[in-house]
Amino acid sequence: LSLSIYIYILKRLQIYRHRLLKFEVDSSLSLSKSEILLKMKVPTIAHNHHHQFLGGGATFSLRPKPNLHRPTSATFTVRMSLREDAPSLAVVGVTGAVGQEFLSVLSDRSFPYSSIRMLASKRSAGKHLTFEDKDYVIEELTPESFKGIDIALFSAGGSISKQFGRIAVDCGSVVVDNSSAFRMDENVPLVIPEVNPHAMAHIKLGSGKGALIANPNCSTIICLMAATPLHRHAKVLRMVVSTYQAASGAGAAAMEELEQQTREVLEGKQPTCKIFNQQYAFNLFSHNAPVLSNGYNEEEMKLVKETRKIWSDTNVKVTATCIRVPVMRAHAESVNLQFEKPLDEDTARDILKNAPGVVVIDDRASNHFPTPLEVSNKDDVAVGRIRRDVSQDGNYGLDIFVCGDQIRKGAALNAVQIAEMLL
Repeated sequence: LSLSIYIYILKRLQIYRHRLLKFEVDSSLSLSKSEILLKMKVPTIAHNHHHQFLGGGATFSLRPKPNLHRPTSATFTVRMSLREDAPSLAVVGVTGAVGQEFLSVLSDRSFPYSSIRMLASKRSAGKHLTFEDKDYVIEELTPESFKGIDIALFSAGGSISKQFGRIAVDCGSVVVDNSSAFRMDENVPLVIPEVNPHAMAHIKLGSGKGALIANPNCSTIICLMAATPLHRHAKVLRMVVSTYQAASGAGAAAMEELEQQTREVLEGKQPTCKIFNQQYAFNLFSHNAPVLSNGYNEEEMKLVKETRKIWSDTNVKVTATCIRVPVMRAHAESVNLQFEKPLDEDTARDILKNAPGVVVIDDRASNHFPTPLEVSNKDDVAVGRIRRDVSQDGNYGLDIFVCGDQIRKGAALNAVQIAEMLL
């Protein structure tokens, strides 16, 4: 961003701070680019003016809101967590969308740390970043980066994780990796804290022994946050998932391209297609992951394989169709479940209302169900459209609709929750 736009954004932030204290604004308003950025949370980190705001925050709507869990700190409050007796941290890929969200979540949840090392590629090294009122110089990621690091949060892509993950472990660090590099390694736990915390029970911080813990794919996390409580009650035999995945899943550059394409199409221009090989704005298409010989793409097979590993059930039948939709940062999923034991929709609704990290939005009278906008920048996964599958006899099938913030619970929040379990 140019300096003038950056100053403009700061001025607009002051206006929105004042408005937020008095009333909410309708999310359907037409927004300029700067105002679209303002719909995302004012981050607790201050960036060099060349970086775009990608932090979390509040969703605006005039409709009465469900009790969605917000970050634990106030939106505009900085929480200091720097302590001498706390673990040392490293954030790998700190300049990316998930890397930025790591910092936001760490601050929101007052995660304790004695020091934090900001790591990125050579091209970002030397730039300055402010986190919780302290200035940091971004360092180039090297094999020496992990000396003295207790917990390393990785989100720089699979190739970087494969290159540096085990180096960090050899240095004694516990690595929480957001890529797909180690997810299907039988010796690496694949963890959603609300679902299978026992999978990492053997990993202890301060033992001097490093370890790898894999963060599941965003679509898997969002799906299983809702499906697992029902699975525990009635045992899922078969699950059919259709996903509607946001731009954030492809990174900050994809989010920027969606904004750019939207402006270009509205102005009658040919859309710029760099991240995706086709128009994204006002369009949707099959997920851009490579298609395998069985006809499924890699994203779909992640849901299949990761579900079986997380549930420790190789017999559960899972099929998925993954679609990229022009939404900024929250995924939606339609999930059909077939059970071994009967489960009626009212019981299912009660189970989900009491499930950790889940909120039910299921108002048939007003046709109000989960939307990506309502869950953007929220910690909880929202579930609605809870109904009996009429194609199955009895109460052996349910349909549900799930929405979750892909950057937050689908990535950064889940990783930080894993780190919290190590404390």
